[in-house]
Amino acid sequence: MGKKNPEVDAYINNAQNFAKPVLKYIRGVVHEACPTVEEKMKWSFPHFDYKNQMMMSMAAFKEHCTLGFWKASLLKDLKSKPKETAMGQFGRITKVSDLPSKKVLTKFIKEAMKLNDEGIKVAAKPLSKKKKELKIPDYFIKALKKNKKALKTFEGFSYSNKKEYVEWITAAKTEETRNKRLATAVEWISEGKIHNWKYLRK
Repeated sequence: MGKKNPEVDAYINNAQNFAKPVLKYIRGVVHEACPTVEEKMKWSFPHFDYKNQMMMSMAAFKEHCTLGFWKASLLKDLKSKPKETAMGQFGRITKVSDLPSKKVLTKFIKEAMKLNDEGIKVAAKPLSKKKKELKIPDYFIKALKKNKKALKTFEGFSYSNKKEYVEWITAAKTEETRNKRLATAVEWISEGKIHNWKYLRK
């Protein structure tokens, strides 16, 4: 029998008021459809695992919620749904009625369970032969070098996480704004935060 994770309880209780019924609805349908589901907190938001494999996840933000299936591209019944954006396939969810009916959502879950039962995995995207190059402004590198912890953390970031910071800083229209963003970036990076860290929290 699946067990509810206290961390997920806390996540729901701390969510915005509009999000609480949405998260509770999703959670309830998942547990009913998949009695042995295992709740886990990954990347600061709730995940539902089945057979030791990720199956789906939900998240709440300031103005909307998201719901996503990890093997969405293999779910036949999801082909008619909107293309995946951010972390889900159902767009920006602000109320329970934005979600599929219990019957439809249960069908998605059952299909996702079957994929996990059969050990089917999503095919990995082919790696590009062209090496990605990211031009990091000298002033950004100079600022990072003044903070050893920030520099080490930044060097360990993925290409996309580095790119987000670079684009944010270089997009500043004035030198004053750029310097403020530069200082904030170094501070956040030294704390191990990616640029969009706020959106992974409630």
